[in-house]
Amino acid sequence: MPAPKIAILIESDFYEHEIWYYHYRFQEAGIEARFVTRLWGNEAITFKGHEYHAPFECRGDLEALDDAALDDLSALIVPSGMVADRLRFTEDLAKVPPASALLKRAFAKPDLLKGIICHGLWLAAPVVEVVQGRRLTCHPNLHGDARAYGAEFVDEDVVVDGDLVTARTGNHAHLLAGTLISMIEAKAHGRVDRPDAAMRSA
Repeated sequence: MPAPKIAILIESDFYEHEIWYYHYRFQEAGIEARFVTRLWGNEAITFKGHEYHAPFECRGDLEALDDAALDDLSALIVPSGMVADRLRFTEDLAKVPPASALLKRAFAKPDLLKGIICHGLWLAAPVVEVVQGRRLTCHPNLHGDARAYGAEFVDEDVVVDGDLVTARTGNHAHLLAGTLISMIEAKAHGRVDRPDAAMRSA
């Protein structure tokens, strides 16, 4: 059986500890993690992290993720830091940013897990309908944004609402990853996973 695949969005000002953790933790779990961004016609772009300005080269093009590619994924993760803010840029204000359009298409697929952490919720701003009525958590600074989007803000470190898994800050990346891994493994074995209390709060 082929290894499950997930896609993780990336841009400049990413939180290094979170991204490095995903790189190794998903590999350890036997899950192939692919980092994708808007490449703007380039073969690759090297981004710098927020804390240490560490370089990270990305060759995955989020605009190449068509519906068939999404169907091949087990999860899509929107990380913390300024990644979502940078990816929600659009040169044409009449058009939805490609990354937000990708998020909307992902939400149309209930079998695809969506993981959003911390300020990653910003990516939903142009497509608020995807989180309206959904239970979620995010960085405390964004709890007003969550409510403005029509979501139900929950004051917990990690919240599972069906196919949507959210976590409070980049420092809770281990909870987000652990919950997603547990759910992916459960699906592979034909069962519905119920994350235990240890996964729901730090």
